This record gives sequence, C-alpha cells and structure tokens, in this order.
Amino acid sequence: MTENKNISAGTPLLEVKDLTRYFDAGYKMQVHAVDHISFKLQKGRTLGLVGESGCGKSSAARTIIRIYEPTQGQIIFMGTDISHMNQKMLKPYRKNMQMIFQDPYASLNARMTVRDIIAEPLLAHGIVRRKEEANEYVYPMLEKVGLTTEHANRYAHEFSGGQRQRVGIARALILHPQLVICDEPISALDVSIQAQVINLLRDFQEEEGTTYLFIAHDLSMVRYVSDEVGVMYLGQIVEMGVSDDIYQHPAHPYTQGLLSSIPIANPKLAREKEGGGIKGDIPSPINPPAGCRFHTRCPYAKPICAEQTPQMKDIGGGHLCACHLMD
Repeated sequence: MTENKNISAGTPLLEVKDLTRYFDAGYKMQVHAVDHISFKLQKGRTLGLVGESGCGKSSAARTIIRIYEPTQGQIIFMGTDISHMNQKMLKPYRKNMQMIFQDPYASLNARMTVRDIIAEPLLAHGIVRRKEEANEYVYPMLEKVGLTTEHANRYAHEFSGGQRQRVGIARALILHPQLVICDEPISALDVSIQAQVINLLRDFQEEEGTTYLFIAHDLSMVRYVSDEVGVMYLGQIVEMGVSDDIYQHPAHPYTQGLLSSIPIANPKLAREKEGGGIKGDIPSPINPPAGCRFHTRCPYAKPICAEQTPQMKDIGGGHLCACHLMD
C-alpha cells in the first residue's frame, strides 16, 4: 500500500522546493502569499515557522497539505512529488499528512458529537466501515489527549477552548500520521493551557516519532518545541537553521528585530531594550519591494539591497541566511 511506503534512511520526510502560491487579487494583480520557499524536514523532527502576521506562514502550510493548489514548485512527501496530484491520487498520502487548525471554535463541526468528529477520518480512509466500529479507536485517543469517554457524546460548544483544541488534536492524530502541520494551534488558548497542549504534542512525538511543521507567533514557544526554525518575511524564508543557533546568533536583521521584540519580565532589562524591534509597516504583498523585501524597514540597508534579491547562503553549520550583509 502507498500509505505504508517507507522512505530510505537520510531521505527527508518532507521536501519543499521553490514552492510558490499566488492569489488573484483582481485587476490583473496577485497577492504573493508564498514566494519560492524551499526547505527539508526529517522524520521525527520539528520545524518551526515564524514571522509577523501576513508573512505567508499559514498559506505555506495549506499549500503543503494541498488545501491550496501550488502556483509553482514541488512538494515531495515520503519520496513522492504530490504537488499536482488530483484528489483521488492524494488520498493515500493524506492519511499520513494531517493538520491541526488555529481556531478550535471554527475548525470543529458544531452539528457533530466529539465521537463523530474524531471518527470521521477513520471512516473517510476506510479504517472502519461503521461509526460503532470506531469506538475502539476513538476512546483510547480521547484518553491520550486528556479527555474521557464521557466526553464522546457531547458537542463542541459544550467544551472550553483548550478542550476543543484537544479534540482537534485527537482528530489529527487518530490516523497516526507521519506528518502533522500545526497552524498556530495554541494562539487562541490561555497560557496555562498552551503548555498542556504543547506537552501533549511532544509526548506523541516521543511515542510515535511524529514529525511536526509548527507555525506560531510566540517565538519563545517555538524555541521550546522546534529542532530547526525558519523565519519568513513577506512570503519568503530569510533565515533558517538549528533552533538554538537562530536564537543565540540571529544573522538576518529581520530575525534580530523579531527576537528583540520579545517582552522581558525584568523592567530594568526591558528599559535597556527600548528602541529595539522592527520599525515601519510590512509592504503590500500585492506589490512587494524589489531586491531584498526587508530593505524598506532594515536599519542596515545599502543600495544593493533595493536592486538585487539576496540568495540563501550557508554561513556556517547549516545556518542559512538570505542577506547582502553576509557578503
């Protein structure tokens, strides 16, 4: 079976090559949501994708999982290019590629019980033929995500935000997928609940070797959960590397600005940091700046930055950065 296909040692579970997704904005204009991004994700690892709102993180995730059709580029999953497969051909791969959505209030069907929501992927992929048969899968999964069998017959509106997100996680993990795309799964939750959800995801990774593409705004949380981090700005990845290396030695001015924007609990240190962060507003993705897209906000911009697009370069130890300052 295609879904049980094993990939050879060293081959990435997911490889994205030159992936591009544009949206029609009318009047012959296009939104450059995702613009020629490339990366590799090894099995059992977590890649964090960070950046400001509107930088293209969620569009990239939905293109990778083929909710959106790619405008250009390749999505190689489990050694196979799935970029332009039709829905019938995609079905075996969808079993191994699931998604946890950002808003637990919008991503669950209000007319379905929790049992039916979690059982739906089992029925869709032919794991079970009747709803009653799904209970032997659904009940253990409810226990794993911190709920009980008593919750199975309730509806989504009867739960708190944290409980709803646990249902969304159970739905994504019920098929034991190899790759789970987490699209800001904790941003709508209280801080105390966020830690519980993150620990739940980490437990699954340790038990089953699950691979995560983790998208978030909280840079501190991304550092905690990720092995590698990619930094996106205006549809492009501008820096990528091992998590600790990115946080301890940020190379791109945009990454430096993001990290300097993280709030500090110490008032004295916070006052010393005043004046940091990123100045100005993100340019329109309909008409992005020429050259380096960050040059309109970069304190170190030179004439070449407005003229030539910087190429991603290895600045040591697999730490990649697209910046003319690296020259």
